[in-house]
Amino acid sequence: MAGCCAVLAAFLFEYDTPRIVLIRSRKVGLMNRAVQLLILAYVIGWVFVWEKGYQEMDSVVSSVTAKAKGVTTTNTSKLGFRIWDVADYVIPAQEENSLFIMTNMIVTMNQTQGLCPEIPDETTVCESDANCTAGSASTHSNGVATGRCVPFNETVNTCEVAAWCPVEDNAQVPTPAFLKAAENFTLLIKNNIWYPKFNFSKRNILPNITTTYLKTCIYDAKTDPFCPIFRLGKIVENAGHNFQDMAVEGGIMGIQIKWDCNLDRAASLCLPRYSFRRLDTRDVDHNVSPGYNFRFAKYYNDLTGTERRTLIKAYGIRFDIIVFGKATVLCDVIVLYCMKKRYYYREKKYKYVEDYERGLGSETDQ
Repeated sequence: MAGCCAVLAAFLFEYDTPRIVLIRSRKVGLMNRAVQLLILAYVIGWVFVWEKGYQEMDSVVSSVTAKAKGVTTTNTSKLGFRIWDVADYVIPAQEENSLFIMTNMIVTMNQTQGLCPEIPDETTVCESDANCTAGSASTHSNGVATGRCVPFNETVNTCEVAAWCPVEDNAQVPTPAFLKAAENFTLLIKNNIWYPKFNFSKRNILPNITTTYLKTCIYDAKTDPFCPIFRLGKIVENAGHNFQDMAVEGGIMGIQIKWDCNLDRAASLCLPRYSFRRLDTRDVDHNVSPGYNFRFAKYYNDLTGTERRTLIKAYGIRFDIIVFGKATVLCDVIVLYCMKKRYYYREKKYKYVEDYERGLGSETDQ
């Protein structure tokens, strides 16, 4: 009990204070100042100068539209002479932050629903009906097997399927690309950005760009870095790839628009910076299922009223437009307390009002 009282008395009636020892040593003193200088250099050099820690930051909010232009012609035994414009090769007409340009295709014309032989492969070649399982349909089948083994040509028999006939034969991708002229098509990108914290907005068609200039310019990193019209072949080339190779099997290209704006400077210095890269990985050593493709069909009725369709396996390049960036301004603490015009900024930032209840009380007294 006495011990507890002693501890309590010491806690209540004693006071301790730190003791400072001054060491007179050049070595220790220099080390101390060196550490202090390093800390000071880090704060000033890295936090303030490089990372701009004295500034507030906001992320960009963006909207993008893209429009392709270009016309070409083809002349083949299957399709004959044909003109191709934007409505033919841009599929679908509008996407969010993307645009697909068809550059190659496999066409299967005049398909009707019926019975026909499958395309020969290791799972469909047969010698008799016993080799075909009725009702089977794998993920790679063109239809549902009927269980019959029928001639595909004079030398090969395959299992019969209920499908859109004749079935598609996509064993050979056309080379060179069917629409190889797409290399010279152009893409107009309209990008509007907004920094909500600072209520600052801008677009990539800059104020000094005229209608005349827009009709003739093509983006070039050196001569026309702010032209919003891009030649498709140049986009792929700037990413380090060959357009004609990519056009055969398709792929995905990224068009990156970077907005890094220091809003302490003039708004005219807030400018878009463009860069390009291929987004789908192309590994030469592991080239399984390369490129980008999908299927769509155009349906119609013939003179007898029979429903038919033209099936198209479309290969092409999808252009994904990626916008990113940040805006910075001086922090309030700098503006309101360190700037020469701090009183002016403070007056604009804060609104002073009288006490509402005191005002009511005064009116009541009257």
